[in-house]
Amino acid sequence: MTLAIDRTSTVTPAEHVETVVPQEIPAVAGAALRVPLVTGETVGYANLDHAASAPCLDAVRSAVDEFLPWYASVHRGAGFASQVSTRLYERTRDVLRRFVGARRTDTVVFTRNTTDSFNLLARSLPRHTSVVVFDTEHHAALLPWQGPNVRRIPTPRTRLAAVSAVDEALADSPQGPRLVVVTGASNVTGELLPVAEIAAVARKHGARIALDAAQLAPHRRISIKELDVDYVALSGHKLYAPFGAGALIGRADWLRAARPYLAGGGATKLVTEDAVVWNAGPERHEAGSPNTVGVYALGVACEKLSENWDAVVAHEQALLTRLRKGLEGIPGCAELRLFDAPVDRVGTVSFVVDGFDPGWLAAVLSAEYGIGVRDGAFCAHVAAKRLIGVTGGAGQQAVRVSLGLGSTEEHVDRVVLALRQIVARGARWEYAKVDGRWAPVGDPRELPPFC
Repeated sequence: MTLAIDRTSTVTPAEHVETVVPQEIPAVAGAALRVPLVTGETVGYANLDHAASAPCLDAVRSAVDEFLPWYASVHRGAGFASQVSTRLYERTRDVLRRFVGARRTDTVVFTRNTTDSFNLLARSLPRHTSVVVFDTEHHAALLPWQGPNVRRIPTPRTRLAAVSAVDEALADSPQGPRLVVVTGASNVTGELLPVAEIAAVARKHGARIALDAAQLAPHRRISIKELDVDYVALSGHKLYAPFGAGALIGRADWLRAARPYLAGGGATKLVTEDAVVWNAGPERHEAGSPNTVGVYALGVACEKLSENWDAVVAHEQALLTRLRKGLEGIPGCAELRLFDAPVDRVGTVSFVVDGFDPGWLAAVLSAEYGIGVRDGAFCAHVAAKRLIGVTGGAGQQAVRVSLGLGSTEEHVDRVVLALRQIVARGARWEYAKVDGRWAPVGDPRELPPFC
């Protein structure tokens, strides 16, 4: 397998941070992509928006290209190509079990993404299940739970207080089945939540725990057994496999007892004029022709990432240190944080710059510097509003820079230098809001022919 070797560092910030970037990290498609600027030049694209969707791994693209001629229906096809497709589809369940350190008895249900996974789990809860969830979660983990037994608790400013808040909420919950929902890494701040400690509290109260691993899985090794969680939800498009597949992995009993998530072919064992016998396994919730290509791509990405987690983590942490050091030197820049004390975190940083609209900043970074970042509330409106208030910033939006395998020192230095220049002297182009978003006035750039 060809591995990316990144030796680029063309811009040095004033506060230089020494980094030792591991050489063996998986390569991503689009690493050489060049984009036009409004000023007429073209530059290498600095993709600093991995938390929204990560680029495709080269290894995933190659695997999908190799598989596509063999693509066919799964499970019920007699043809040889169908047998190949079925084997890859079912084998990927074992790949996902290994990737998240699942128990032997855990089931793997393929979904579209994390949002789909949590909606499936919400539909599968036993009646009168009490749900405890932090109100600062991503909407995918916040909104599927509805009803009088749902308890949303504010995220405290310390990890210990967060554990205590879950303990108190469970103690106040009605008797019966209980579920705690918690993210592994905040998609707003990148901070890691105390999942193992929260799981221990959940066990004390006889509750189950569901882990939102959408932002954690691309950055750190996960173990269901070590964390002692019951369910893990993740998305392929965050895991360098943007082909529309995700997964819910965990205990089978609630899923086996629930009505199928979708009614249709594949979920059924037998259909008569008067009755339906549903499948008991994961197929029960996978009605219709499955996304075989997406599932295979997800499995390939998980295997590739698992080859060298130490290199992946070291690469990202070196860049994160460099980024945060650079942002500290920008006048008026305030970083958003869930917790008062420093905690372990993945490569995501959200911030506000006093006096500058986040959407305008993102538009300038894109149009004049070739940098892709995210602006807004990041599908975590409660978290964004609360954390921006803590920083003293106005409004409910921020700028988010998120790092990944495609990120380089040059990308980090470029965004830091660009922000300094924008704060010091403004933009070189005129901008106006179009359909609610900032855009260059009279943008001369042309989209690619396939758009």
